[in-house]
Amino acid sequence: MGPGSAVHHFVLRCARGTNVTGDSRSLYVSFTALWRYHYAMTVQPIRSPVRIIGIDPGLRRTGWGVIETEGNRLVYLGCGSVEPPDDLPLAQRLLAIHEGLAAVLGDYKPMEAAVEQTFVNKDGVATLKLGQARGVAMLAPAMFGISVAEYAPNQVKKTVVGAGHAEKNQIQVMLKILLPKAEPPSADAADALAIAITHAHHRQSAALRLKVASL
Repeated sequence: MGPGSAVHHFVLRCARGTNVTGDSRSLYVSFTALWRYHYAMTVQPIRSPVRIIGIDPGLRRTGWGVIETEGNRLVYLGCGSVEPPDDLPLAQRLLAIHEGLAAVLGDYKPMEAAVEQTFVNKDGVATLKLGQARGVAMLAPAMFGISVAEYAPNQVKKTVVGAGHAEKNQIQVMLKILLPKAEPPSADAADALAIAITHAHHRQSAALRLKVASL
């Protein structure tokens, strides 16, 4: 693949503090560029300040949210979504999601990542496609050397709201309490922040699982 042979477009919507902005940018990704941020994964110390990115995978809209945690203290840093054009073929859409997340990871430099597990429903084709988006959502931070934890949707709801079958509006209400400065531009961005908060609460056990798996 030569320089300039592939340029892909995506919409990256983000919110920092109370301001919501939207922009469209183009990124060029080559195999050479990919190797530049392919590092060995590391697990951060439990008690030091840790920056976390939560990712809510989706083919139409992949939400992301970044927070920082130190003990029981949570600080909101930013959130948004990566939105590939609807007319892109599946492979190009997955690439656009990867590029968008890579841009966010480069901007915020999180230390750890958390991704929501795929909810299996009766539509096998839809579940498979969502799983592909989730694979990209796990690949992007992994290529930056960032450890990736996984959480089931019910675990996210139970952690943030206190009930495993909570509604989305209940999550948004709790986000206003836990992260007062956050104003997610979409439900996907709100879910991503909820995933990041879940990891902040469970990261000690997640780090232990990674350590055991590496033995």
